[in-house]
Amino acid sequence: MSASSQPAGAGGASFGDNDLADPEHDVTASYALDPASVRALTRRVVSTTGREIPAYTPITGQPLAMVPQSGEDDVEEAFARARRAQKAWAQTPIRERAAMLLRLHDLVLDRQDEIIDLICWESGKARKHAFDEPLHIALTARYYGRTGVQHLAPKRVRGVVPGLTQAEVTRVPKGVVGIIAPWNYPFTMALCDGIPALLAGNAVVIKPDAQTMLSALLGAQLLEEAGLPEGLWNVVAGPGRELGTPIIDRSDYVCFTGSTPTGRIIARQCAERLIGCSLELGGKNPMLVLRDADLDRAAEGAVRAVFSNAGQLCVAIERLYVADQVYDRFRDKLVERTKAMTLRAGLQWGSDMGSLISQDQLDTVVAHVDDAVAKGAKVLVGGKARPDLGPYYYEPTVLEGVSPDMTCFGTETFGPVVALHRFHDEADAIARANEGEYGLNASIYSRDTRRAREIGRQVKCGTVNVNEAFAATFASIEAPMGGMRQSGMGRRQGAEGLLRYTETQSLAVQRVLRFAPQFGMNDKTYAQVMTANLRLLRKAGRA
Repeated sequence: MSASSQPAGAGGASFGDNDLADPEHDVTASYALDPASVRALTRRVVSTTGREIPAYTPITGQPLAMVPQSGEDDVEEAFARARRAQKAWAQTPIRERAAMLLRLHDLVLDRQDEIIDLICWESGKARKHAFDEPLHIALTARYYGRTGVQHLAPKRVRGVVPGLTQAEVTRVPKGVVGIIAPWNYPFTMALCDGIPALLAGNAVVIKPDAQTMLSALLGAQLLEEAGLPEGLWNVVAGPGRELGTPIIDRSDYVCFTGSTPTGRIIARQCAERLIGCSLELGGKNPMLVLRDADLDRAAEGAVRAVFSNAGQLCVAIERLYVADQVYDRFRDKLVERTKAMTLRAGLQWGSDMGSLISQDQLDTVVAHVDDAVAKGAKVLVGGKARPDLGPYYYEPTVLEGVSPDMTCFGTETFGPVVALHRFHDEADAIARANEGEYGLNASIYSRDTRRAREIGRQVKCGTVNVNEAFAATFASIEAPMGGMRQSGMGRRQGAEGLLRYTETQSLAVQRVLRFAPQFGMNDKTYAQVMTANLRLLRKAGRA
């Protein structure tokens, strides 16, 4: 199918206001990027190669900037800077590190319009979806800024001999954390994993995706303005196939967000060096609509779950399982809401869905829908590209009759496409939700929240949302977020998202008694005395 063709069976929906002739909707009429500011951002890349590549906006295809490229020597220099700066940073009191994060919180909220503009230009997403990024970073900075001392301060633990053994557990920073960040949430993903790494006393070397370098560089600028000392946050730019291995070879810990195949490669490389890593990888996320669900609420949630950021979201829903008893009514409500969505190019408020980011993403979406239609699936709404809006726009699409022989049945689409399925009973729904190799996010809609929680505990996903798409878990920063099975390892957010960047060190001080014969004892007498003490402690309830 060509990019502009209409697949057989498509619903022929007329989506909301798409009039590009209206000057109010002209993407070039306002929100212009200041060339001097853009050049100042690109100078933050550690680069001596003299090479540059253009960055384009998916909204119109026009160039945004020339981005310097880094080589392996630049990666080495970035790590050298990081190690020099990290030594002093590790000795900085936790409260001072936390105060920097709270200043970042205020800066992000104060500068959110500038941040959102740049995100929209680089990613093509709708403005309301771009707003989620400064919101998430503000939440993350505030959470860690307020809880840093609680999580990182030395903690007294019970010693082997009460009163004579004083033991504590301390947290030691790993050193330099290497972060390889994706393009789909370019501001959030450039900062949210690095914020706790900094709080823990580490330095960071980050390689953002080439398609969204400017948003990541703006994040680096805001960290500096918040008071982060020079050398602690270093940005390199270049293809992962060229810079990935040099970064892993020099890191003390690696954080990666991206595809499962790439995650496996990184895990092997980290294992070879015996360093830790956290990997948030692919997903084919299910939503369950139970027979007692509020169907209007479920349909509204499904639209957000599927079409936020044009489906280019790791926790987006791609499989919708609906109880027989309510299937037809839910389907009609979902299709009606999807048809009512407004598609509009530009940076202004009022658009319900933006663009895909690239030709590659568009090609994947087109191929998945084409394959499904050719094998008998029905397009209930959407199902075609919209080059009249921009080079990579694709309509929000709902498919029915998707079967296991179709590519989109079990393979992640990462676009605005969802398959609608019936289920017969809750055991069937749970089994189908757990099909496949992924386990990142799930959503359950039911008026009986107790029962929904019970079902949620049986779904093999790292996050489960009841009567919400994904935001309830993702925005609850104290709740860890990550995948099961082939959706990754490790967790971001919460205490786990911070402590992954530390080594645990146990420190104990022993008084009077030593753990060897003394006072004239021989080895046998010492063993008898220790045994008697253990029995005494057991009876006293102290051990």
